[in-house]
Order: sequence, then structure tokens, then C-alpha cells
Amino acid sequence: MICERHSPPLAPFFQEYNISKLTPEKVAHTIIERVLQFGDRAEIEWPFGVYAQEQVTAWVKRFGKDKLPQPHRELLEIVLLNN
Repeated sequence: MICERHSPPLAPFFQEYNISKLTPEKVAHTIIERVLQFGDRAEIEWPFGVYAQEQVTAWVKRFGKDKLPQPHRELLEIVLLNN
């Protein structure tokens, strides 16, 4: 489950879900998407402590242009895709 004790408060990103039942392994796509879409700086760092950078980078490559708002998309593309 997404443990609020060990993460920024992410519950607002998952209002239609029972957050206590979300497991990072089973719903990685949704968790990465919501946190990168709606998160602030600290929240955007959180997925990198839970998932491999390659997994987050793959998500940004595949879905970033359609799912991420500016400036999040531009920042993540610079940091993850231009290395």
C-alpha cells in the first residue's frame, strides 16, 4: 500500500481509490502518472525512491507527452531523456 508515513501526502491524487489498498507494485502506472501529473517538487521525487529510474523513465517516454502538464513534462524530459 502507499504508506503515508513514508511518503508525501499523496491521497488527494487518488480520491476515487481506497488509498490503503493501492500497492505500488500492482498499480505502478497509475501511481507514477498521478504523482508526476499533480505533484510538487518533493512529491515528484517520491516515485524515484519506490521505482527504478528506468521504470519512471520508460513511463515518461511512453506517456509523458500526452499525460504530463508543463513544466513537469519539460523538466522530466530534460532530466531523464537527455542524458
